[in-house]
Amino acid sequence: MASSINGIFPGQQPPGAHPVGVPPGPAQPSFPGTVPRVQGSNTLVDELEASFEACFSSLVSQDYVNGTDQEEIRTGVDQCIQKFLDVARQTECFFLQKRLQLSVQKPEQVLKEDVSDLRNELQRKELLVQKHLAKLHHWQQVLEDVSSQHRKPTDLPPPGPLAFLEQASASLPPAPLKPS
Repeated sequence: MASSINGIFPGQQPPGAHPVGVPPGPAQPSFPGTVPRVQGSNTLVDELEASFEACFSSLVSQDYVNGTDQEEIRTGVDQCIQKFLDVARQTECFFLQKRLQLSVQKPEQVLKEDVSDLRNELQRKELLVQKHLAKLHHWQQVLEDVSSQHRKPTDLPPPGPLAFLEQASASLPPAPLKPS
């Protein structure tokens, strides 16, 4: 995936081309494990990363931790977050424009992707239906087992063609005996 994005942005260097361990330039926050940026080669991705780092550093900065003016801290954090959101919107617009260009130049590719997405969704939903059916069968079996345990032997109809009459006559009171 990363190799397919290389070259999309003008001036973007391949991974590993930046010197590691070089201190960052002025006004560039640095975090352990991040790669410093080269001056003059700002791309949307670089700006997005820098604005994210600025948001993060503003939240953990000693100036803000030790600061007493809460309104100043809130304003600074809000500005960093707003810049990050603006750059994120620009990045999203860039990719939407590329997607639009692709749909105009190669509409069959977009259709293939849509068909693939629909197939994946159908498979996911089919698995979900199978999962629910398995649960349904399990609980039907549990219900059947519970109801069969609670049945009394007299609740079961006796076998034979006159079972209904035998059951009905069993519920009648006994007939009085005739004196002889």
